Amino acid sequence: MLYDKLENYKKTDYYPFHMPGHKRNAKIKMDNPYEMDITEIDGFDNLHCPTEIIKEEMERARCLYSSDKTYFLVNGSTCGILSAISSVTEYGDTVIVARNCHKSVYHALELRGLTAAYLYPPQIPQFQILGGIAVEELEQCIVEKSHAKAVIITSPTYEGIVSDIRSLAEIVHQAGMILIVDEAHGAHFSCHPSFPKSALDQGADIVIQSLHKTLPALTQTALLHIKGKRASHRKMEKYLQIYQTSSPSYVLMASISQCMTWLEGQSFQDFSAYVELLKQMQENIRTISHLHFLNPSFIGQYHIFDIDMSKLVIRGNEPNGFTGKQLYDELLSKFHLQMEMAASNYALAMTSVMDTPCGIKRLWEALEQIDRSISIDVNDNMEQMEQGIAKRIDKKIGKAEEDLSDKEPAIVCISISQAGEREQEKLLFTHSAGKISGEYIYVYPPGIPVITPGEMLTKEIINRCLQYIKDGLTVMGTEDKTLMFIKVVRE
Repeated sequence: MLYDKLENYKKTDYYPFHMPGHKRNAKIKMDNPYEMDITEIDGFDNLHCPTEIIKEEMERARCLYSSDKTYFLVNGSTCGILSAISSVTEYGDTVIVARNCHKSVYHALELRGLTAAYLYPPQIPQFQILGGIAVEELEQCIVEKSHAKAVIITSPTYEGIVSDIRSLAEIVHQAGMILIVDEAHGAHFSCHPSFPKSALDQGADIVIQSLHKTLPALTQTALLHIKGKRASHRKMEKYLQIYQTSSPSYVLMASISQCMTWLEGQSFQDFSAYVELLKQMQENIRTISHLHFLNPSFIGQYHIFDIDMSKLVIRGNEPNGFTGKQLYDELLSKFHLQMEMAASNYALAMTSVMDTPCGIKRLWEALEQIDRSISIDVNDNMEQMEQGIAKRIDKKIGKAEEDLSDKEPAIVCISISQAGEREQEKLLFTHSAGKISGEYIYVYPPGIPVITPGEMLTKEIINRCLQYIKDGLTVMGTEDKTLMFIKVVRE
């Protein structure tokens, strides 16, 4: 049974470099949840019509984050994103969307019958991850789609890439639009000056944050913030009642409350110690020779405004032969370190303020040992070998940039909602090029669609998905879990 498996797992020495941010660390204590699991009884208020204790708790969160209005979310950031987009649009509107947004954004497009104009962040070829949103691209998109109601972006990304929110917000507001920022991975930004500034302090109108991702709170806990007068509180509350459960968990709300209490109290001291651990880790990383890390030197390139130091993006393919999945598996099987995710050529370790010095040390020692284990022919001339490696990396990067330049933006044929309404048929995935997809395909985590319903399947997309499967990544979204078949819109 699941309960028994969880009980057994917690007794092992597997260490979590993944969410939730409490890291199974009982520093913030909660008593037996069964004793606190109630419904909306007298004296305990109602999340959907708060007038007493829950209203007071949300006001406390509002003060902590310096918003104009803050709402508790117990269905994760997903319900916040659905509510935010729904509250600022009418059915059939156009919105401007960063193409690297979470699947919940696309679900909102589908539910509201929205048309999306996409922004395409550039790819960082060394890691094959996406950079920030270009201010110039947004300006051009707004000129072309001046009737759009809102702009929706993700910052920070899953890998910790932060866009220039202040500049983007100025452009959005000049056009009379609303800026929604999925800041699910940035609830900790305002907790210490060593982290990037929150979008909430940089001009965004609506910001959604997952407490559970980077702070000591239970899974599914999140906050939605409104700042300024552009977004309607009344409409937001309407859609929060639609997308949130009618039976909100008091255990989850109590977890948010406990997290707020910690933030008001000892959090700065804890964060200061945590930041020192991260800085020491960054110093140690500089001695690593054959693994490569996303680091502050990338700021200013690929429209990257800042990078969240709590995320460790570790590239393991060149020059040592490790794929991201192999590195992920090595850390798990040999060192009992559970990473957050693996991509084709990198693994992601999520740290949080609840990580212990011992846990951080274990990760560093594991990476150091893996680095030492990489085979090097000591008979080669070191200088020649380094030059050869550099040439191979440059060649690979050049090829990646070439490949990227050949990739076309998503070919949107019909809207996501229209694709869902059309008659569909099932085809072999390998024979589906040129057809309009009737399904989503995404790698999970992080849950960013490779293709959405209504977009044309191309040979490049098909080959990329097959490569993901070959690399051992989890490809989801289609009814056929093996991706041998896919549903397409019948012509």
